[in-house]
Amino acid sequence: MKRFLSLIVATMVVLGGCANQKMEPPKPHKPTPTPPPTEQEGEYDVYLLIGQSNMAGRGTMIAGDEQPIEGVYILNTEGNVVPATSPLNQYSTIRKEMKHQQINPGVGFSKKVHAATGRKILLVVNARGGSNINEWAKGKATTFDYTNAAGVKSSVSLSFYDEAVRRTKQAQEYGELKGILWHQGESNSSNPTGYMDKLKTLVSGLRGELNAPTVPFIAGEIAPWHKNKDKFNPIIHTITTEIPYSDWVSSEGCDMLIDESDPHFGRNGQLLIGERYAEKILKMVYGK
Repeated sequence: MKRFLSLIVATMVVLGGCANQKMEPPKPHKPTPTPPPTEQEGEYDVYLLIGQSNMAGRGTMIAGDEQPIEGVYILNTEGNVVPATSPLNQYSTIRKEMKHQQINPGVGFSKKVHAATGRKILLVVNARGGSNINEWAKGKATTFDYTNAAGVKSSVSLSFYDEAVRRTKQAQEYGELKGILWHQGESNSSNPTGYMDKLKTLVSGLRGELNAPTVPFIAGEIAPWHKNKDKFNPIIHTITTEIPYSDWVSSEGCDMLIDESDPHFGRNGQLLIGERYAEKILKMVYGK
């Protein structure tokens, strides 16, 4: 009995002590806040498209071309990622007037790569119509008239090479550089002596500065009706032995924009050669 009474007394003492303490209500659980979504590195597969007028795009646009291309994005002049719409060369910092920018190979290329891989494609398109390979040398400044999106024209002096590097580095903040597409040569076709050596220097420089030593480099033939095709295209065919991790695409079957006096591909030709670029990239980058 004494033991029972002692137990009761001890329990009352404990309860009394607890009563004198201030009881804190349970604190609600606060989950770790989720950071706002950001463009994470690696989200996009980045491709650089450079060269002269056929890469800038001269294929006539039709209704609907101004609509976004599914799964494809482009770097604008401010360095931001926006949905890709034609003309793809509209954001080039070295382009000619907007009226000259139409359908280019990037349309057929990006559609085919996205469809085959499901990857989000980010294009950096920085071509200049009429440019000579000498103007693509590192640090070589070229002075030209540039009309901005507001229609204001000014005289600009820029290095085509340096702009390609600068803008691609901006794009690399959003993903990995997967390939470089090059379509240029009409301006050098009458006397292509030394062309491949200059191209090798260009490719080596781009790969080095973009920290992409094995990134595929794909070059395109000039038009099969071009008067200098037999001088120039055989040089492009040697690229696979002259430059590692490289290849070329044929222009056979591409249509004319106007006639044989004009070096530009028509709309269907631009789309076709773009798809041929895609086939090379799908094999070299994605193993498809």
